[in-house]
This record gives sequence, structure tokens and C-alpha cells, in this order.
Amino acid sequence: MSRKTKLSLTISIIFAMFLIGCMEKTPKEFHINQLTRVDVEVVKTDKNYEEAEMITDEGTIERLRKIFKQVEWEPSAEPKMARMEDVKATLFFEYDKNMPERLFEYEIWFNQRNNTATIISNNEKEGFGTLDKDHAQTLKNILLR
Repeated sequence: MSRKTKLSLTISIIFAMFLIGCMEKTPKEFHINQLTRVDVEVVKTDKNYEEAEMITDEGTIERLRKIFKQVEWEPSAEPKMARMEDVKATLFFEYDKNMPERLFEYEIWFNQRNNTATIISNNEKEGFGTLDKDHAQTLKNILLR
């Protein structure tokens, strides 16, 4: 291998290492503590929603974080619901202030019979979830105010 080829190869390797070192890694998972905002759309009639309402109050966001930590998720389940959801919530997660927020949609049903909640998330790590009676009532009070 000639001296010129070795120099060229060395410079290429250094440049590649520099590029890799400067790249910002985007996380594959988001934690509920990174929740910054929730947009809520309440179902009015079949396939019609009220205008979206934005929740940004830190106290309310903290309450929502605690509630969503209580959801029992079944990522591999694919449920079919008999009726349209009661609420569609879009949760905004911020990983880095210099990066765009990551959004996940949640369709939420409040069950009249046992006062629990059923949630379907488009986050593949979550999927289908259920929420117990107490937490479901608190979630309902926040989202349907």
C-alpha cells in the first residue's frame, strides 16, 4: 500500500469517527417523565370530535404522569372495540430541547360498567392497556373537564 493511500485511508477513518462522535442519538424509548403536553379531543358523535384542548399546566401534567405510570400495558394484544373511543389524547414527549417533540396517540374508553378505562396506544411498546377504577376516574376528571 502506497504512502498516499495510507494517508488517505487514515484521514477517512478520522473523518468518519468525527462524524459519528458528533451525531446526536435519538432515543428509541420515551419515559413518561418526559411528558410535556397533552392535547385532548373529546368524541361528540360518531367520528366527530370537539376542538382539541391543550393541557400544559405542570401540576396537571404531573398528575397525568402518575396516572399513566399505573396503566397495565399488553404490547402484543390487538383488541377490537365495539364503540368509538370517548377521548383521543395526544401525548407530547420532549427528549431534548433542541429536538422536536415525539408524539403518541391514545384512544381512551371509560367503561360505565366497572368504572375502569381501556387505552390503546400507537406506541408499539405499550399497545393495549387498562387502568383501575380510582386512576380511571381521576383521568376522566382531567380529560373531560
